[in-house]
Amino acid sequence: MTSKMTKLTAACALSLCATASAALAGSVTQPGETLGLATGAQLPEGLYFLNTADWGTRSGVDTSVGVTIPVVAWSTPWTFLGARVHFLLATPLVEVGVQHATYLRGVYNPLLAGQLAWDLGNNWGFSYMLGAYFDASSEVAWSSTSLNQRFALSYTGYGWNLTANVIWGTQFNHVTGRPQLSPCPASFVLNGCNPDFLNVDLTATKRFDKWEIGPVAFGSTDLNSPIAGYQQQSQIALGGLVGYHFGPLVLQAYLTRDVYQKNYGGYDTRLWTRVSFPIWTPPAPTNTLLYRKG
Repeated sequence: MTSKMTKLTAACALSLCATASAALAGSVTQPGETLGLATGAQLPEGLYFLNTADWGTRSGVDTSVGVTIPVVAWSTPWTFLGARVHFLLATPLVEVGVQHATYLRGVYNPLLAGQLAWDLGNNWGFSYMLGAYFDASSEVAWSSTSLNQRFALSYTGYGWNLTANVIWGTQFNHVTGRPQLSPCPASFVLNGCNPDFLNVDLTATKRFDKWEIGPVAFGSTDLNSPIAGYQQQSQIALGGLVGYHFGPLVLQAYLTRDVYQKNYGGYDTRLWTRVSFPIWTPPAPTNTLLYRKG
């Protein structure tokens, strides 16, 4: 009897986690997190920091989710196949609250990645990123390490940022013995279901002196069903972004709202903020004048 009660209690707790995970989406990379960034463009050599924080609620399931994603990016002096080599490290934190039910918080799966960024000329840039989100023993993390590939195209001429960033995630373990963020449905609730996913983040902003404004949009979808009975999730959201450039320091904010959702139980409304600035850049080269006697 004690064993049955323990399993029943665990199943009830995990059902609350399932409700919470519905608000986080089926993607390891948070859909919309790269909006406002010219991810296809080369970064000048240096070390950069940015933090994207967001908070929102999903109607229908009364679930609120807060996320903060600090990222350190190193634009190296090296090139490979004509592309600038970048390295990125992200260490996200997540909090999830189900109204009158539960509150979860903890460390999310960390990301380590390398990126090649090509300058295509005429203000166009393309980048390819290859990295991984690593498994983390946290109730708000995925119970699997996942491969993460990103393909980004950016136009950054005349104050424009026109960027499409396609993010493809592949889980190493689609079904695990640790439910954590994404428990499987019904009788498999004590297992973790980790679907592959595809995200598309779209930005179309324009700078006016120090101000930046424009529409943004994103979409995400699961690419497979880890087990029979798993309901694949998908969504599309639209919004607007405003930013202000204090020299090298940039502040951005954008608001997004789902206009389509499938199997999330409701529509997500989310406010995002971002701060970014260079930590270090190499000193500008100095010109040495040569004098000749005679």
